Amino acid sequence: MAFWEEEKLIQQELTSLKATVSAPTTTLRLMKECMVRLIYCEMLGYESSFGYIHAIKLAQQGNLLEKRVGYLAVSLFLHENHELLLLLVNTVVKDLQSTNLVEVCMALTVVSQIFPREMIPAVLPLIEDKLQHSKEIIRRKAVQALYKFYLIAPNQVQHIHDKFRKALCDRDAGVMAASLHIYLQMIKENSSGYKDLTGSFVTILKQVVGGKLSADFNYHSVPAPWLQIQLLRILGLLGKDDPRTSELMYDVLDESLRRAEINHNITYAILFECVQTIYTIYPKSELLEKAAKCIGKFVLSPKINLKYLGLKALTYVIQQDPNLALQHQMTIIECLDHSDPIIKRETLELLYRITNGQNVIVIVQKMLDYLKESKEEYAIINLVGKIAELAEKYAPSNEWFIQTMNAVFSVGGDVVHSDIPNNFLRLLAEGFDDGEEDQLRMYAVQSYLTLLEEEDKLYPQKFLQVMSWVLGEYFSLVTDVDPEVILTKLHSLLKKTFVTSETKAWIMAAVTKIASHTSCSKTVDELIQEFSSSLDTCLRQYAFELKHLCEDKALMKSLLPFDASCTDLVVDASLSFLDGFVAEGLGHGAAPYKPHHQRQEEKLSQEKALNFEPYGLSFASSVSSSGVTGRQSPTGLSFGSDTSGNSAEMGHKETNTLKLEGVRKLWGKEGYLPKKENKTGKGNEPQTVPCGSLLAGQVGEPPALQPDQGASLSEEDKEKQQLASTLFIGLGSSAGVSLMGKADTATQKFRRKSKINETQQLSEEASGLQNSAASDFGPLLDTVPINVEDSEGSMHTGLRKTSPSSDIVEDNLAFETPQSLRKSMLDDRLSPNRLSQSSLFAGSNIEIFQPSPSAQCESASETPLVPSLPEQLEELPHSEVVGLCQSDALALHLCKAWTDDSLLLIVFVSNKTTSALCAVNLVFEETEHFQILESATSQFPVIEAQSVEHCQKGMRMNKVCTQAILSGSVSYQSETETRLEFSVTLSLMDFIRPMEMTTEDFGKLWLSLSNDVKQNIKMSSCQNSLSAALDTLQQKLKLHRVDIIGNEGILACQLLPSVPCLLHCRTHSGMLALWFRSPCAALPDGLLYQCQKVMEES
Repeated sequence: MAFWEEEKLIQQELTSLKATVSAPTTTLRLMKECMVRLIYCEMLGYESSFGYIHAIKLAQQGNLLEKRVGYLAVSLFLHENHELLLLLVNTVVKDLQSTNLVEVCMALTVVSQIFPREMIPAVLPLIEDKLQHSKEIIRRKAVQALYKFYLIAPNQVQHIHDKFRKALCDRDAGVMAASLHIYLQMIKENSSGYKDLTGSFVTILKQVVGGKLSADFNYHSVPAPWLQIQLLRILGLLGKDDPRTSELMYDVLDESLRRAEINHNITYAILFECVQTIYTIYPKSELLEKAAKCIGKFVLSPKINLKYLGLKALTYVIQQDPNLALQHQMTIIECLDHSDPIIKRETLELLYRITNGQNVIVIVQKMLDYLKESKEEYAIINLVGKIAELAEKYAPSNEWFIQTMNAVFSVGGDVVHSDIPNNFLRLLAEGFDDGEEDQLRMYAVQSYLTLLEEEDKLYPQKFLQVMSWVLGEYFSLVTDVDPEVILTKLHSLLKKTFVTSETKAWIMAAVTKIASHTSCSKTVDELIQEFSSSLDTCLRQYAFELKHLCEDKALMKSLLPFDASCTDLVVDASLSFLDGFVAEGLGHGAAPYKPHHQRQEEKLSQEKALNFEPYGLSFASSVSSSGVTGRQSPTGLSFGSDTSGNSAEMGHKETNTLKLEGVRKLWGKEGYLPKKENKTGKGNEPQTVPCGSLLAGQVGEPPALQPDQGASLSEEDKEKQQLASTLFIGLGSSAGVSLMGKADTATQKFRRKSKINETQQLSEEASGLQNSAASDFGPLLDTVPINVEDSEGSMHTGLRKTSPSSDIVEDNLAFETPQSLRKSMLDDRLSPNRLSQSSLFAGSNIEIFQPSPSAQCESASETPLVPSLPEQLEELPHSEVVGLCQSDALALHLCKAWTDDSLLLIVFVSNKTTSALCAVNLVFEETEHFQILESATSQFPVIEAQSVEHCQKGMRMNKVCTQAILSGSVSYQSETETRLEFSVTLSLMDFIRPMEMTTEDFGKLWLSLSNDVKQNIKMSSCQNSLSAALDTLQQKLKLHRVDIIGNEGILACQLLPSVPCLLHCRTHSGMLALWFRSPCAALPDGLLYQCQKVMEES
């Protein structure tokens, strides 16, 4: 009753508010009060969309207090994809340029909350400027806005990574703390690029732990606890598997453990992060002992929160120290019977980590017992995945495996993730290395026939689907059961009301397979007659198909062979069997097929009526009517220019120049098209059935207790001791422990034997069609740092900027290869930004640890052997010859040469000794980013004394990135076998070539491309014209200038071998507006980054 009264009152209030906000006499002060009421109504769950536009108006027109309420309402009412958000862009741009600090703060706040990635270019230059603001609150909010931008569009903020370093060294601790969020995210993605900042983070943590910050950052007398937690996570990522970097952290971690002694929840959080960091970085025995004592205090604590924290830490560190679980085994046993379900769940997670072939039966039984009691969907989904993984990996017998999977499907119900039944069926179909798959299949069939004999049981739908598939595929393995009996049981399942239509389709497929191997069946005839008139169209179709197949047994057997689920299928993707039909249609005057985008473009160009689509987005940094909008062809329209022709007429004109005549162009063919949120409903509640007798197999007798122990223990303690000896078997220091998450050297029970050919497997893995048996249960901090050192000397200096997100290059379209290449050299790489050494909070920058260069890459001495390019390669554009690595006997040098269709790496191998070197083997490691066109290995049987040999490798880029490392090694035989490692940094620009085309071809190609990126770049004083800016881009980025008219120009290039990228440029108000388009989604982002770098350097 109270609910109906509330709804009635709220509806009356909304009606009154709607009339008030719509009245023309409503003042801004009254509008502010109305917005507060609307916010309250929205919080209660009642829609008030009529007030959204008024909230935007209030943010635009009111005084400070009214604007603040307007911005608050907008941030609560609108989401990132809301169509009205476009109306807020100009207001935010104006407030960012305001001299009032409050207005700037409000604009920065709303930008960091609801701005989508499409609107970032409109405000990014202004937010960059705010990083230099004199007020620390502005700088802090600017950093927070850039952090949001990095999360949703990391490629658009790559060029300002150096400014993040300045924020890290800011005098205000709040700005520095805000920058840690960005660094934590970047280091998670690429820790090797930020190891030089380890000293800075250590210095900051020392000062925080030492209480050097203001008391405003204290929480319960603990100095900046959340800041400490962030820094500890960063240090853990940087020090993983790196002894030199970890050594810098030992003292500050010891100090953090020592100072976090106050009995408060926040200090427990700091201790937990310290323990994780200590076990993540390169180990030190003293710290490991202190961390182990800390874990012991947590586990033994009577407080539930601390006990949970101890179990969580123990679960994380068990991979590095399995004996630690043995020290607390009795406590872990007690936690299995704890009253708190969260403690039970975390204990099971710990047991999952220590599972091996000796204790799998007991641990799986404990997990199943918990599943029977649990009603939480998340816990069920999580545990059934782990049980399935353990059962497949450590199953002691076929019978136990089938019974365990039956229990998983029964207890888990229909909330079980689809990967689990799919992988189970795939395991049965593909077989194993030991060739015992027929025994497992036969036992599965027998088990399912036994389960189906119980008429009153209600099994989950996914379990019934698994039963149907197995019975249909392998019914013939059970020779003592008549197929007619199996058909009868399946027929009875079809009559059940709880069986869904999808499951009935699985059952009908099984009936069809069984019927193909039987001569005559009354059950099949009854089934056909019964379901031929079914109201379910799917069942009716299956019945008709079964009827027609039964009339031709030979065809039926050829279509449904036994055990053919993994047979390769030949699919004609080109639909060549329709060629005759298509030719016949064209011969009778049918129109040829046109792609969807071409039909849409033609339809839009032929429309004569007014276009009521919204305005295109403007990405100019200032409030201006000019902008890069729409999706027009540069050959037929002007991109946001002051004058433009009619789109319908100019789209068909034969011209090679940009058309600027006509009336002012305001509308774009495709305006702002908001993304629609697709909501998918959830399935029905699962029908579960008690496990009952599904799980069979008893646990073996545990080892006997020592006589002196058994005399003084109670019966309950004896049971716990027996359970502990069973659970923790195999965890001794001398035992071969196989922990989850670590490399497993033990023999796996079911090792799959794929029947699919290798080529098809590779293509499936590349396209992501294979799913794992369970979710990823890795450690809390799952980050693998890449320890790669640049060894190209002066040619490649350390570039500390994160590469943009990479996508697989889509080169399914063939484009004409350019006839010639410009021989301009690549631009120099950015030098690392050196920061001065001083104290953080004393008014200057932090001291930054700079690691010494690798000993391999240091030039020990100048060799008299100077490699030179062969004559046939001298004419190609090439780089200087630089050293890669050397030893006392051998030196390795590299030169890059750029051809029309690839990048050539010419590697010179110099023998510096007075005797011959034998069996010199040069190997490049495989990487996801690059493709070596020939063999990755080059062999030199003998290299004579004081001589130079060379080899060349053609390279192409498979996965777009701004730059990546190509590693390799060279080994040779002298007195002993010696091996040297090296690495080469390759840039995106090594694989970009000019793409020559006409303006008309540019326009046609532009309309066919869908992936685009837009950005405004400031032009320097030396680039006072569009021609000068295009010359810079053309020379340094290897672009082909197609045409230039007025303040607009177009350029083209391609990523080898034939992936095009088109660029439209326009100048306005000292800015250069860039618009890229390409069939590859990652290529425009990569080229935009290169353009920003080139323009900044020039």
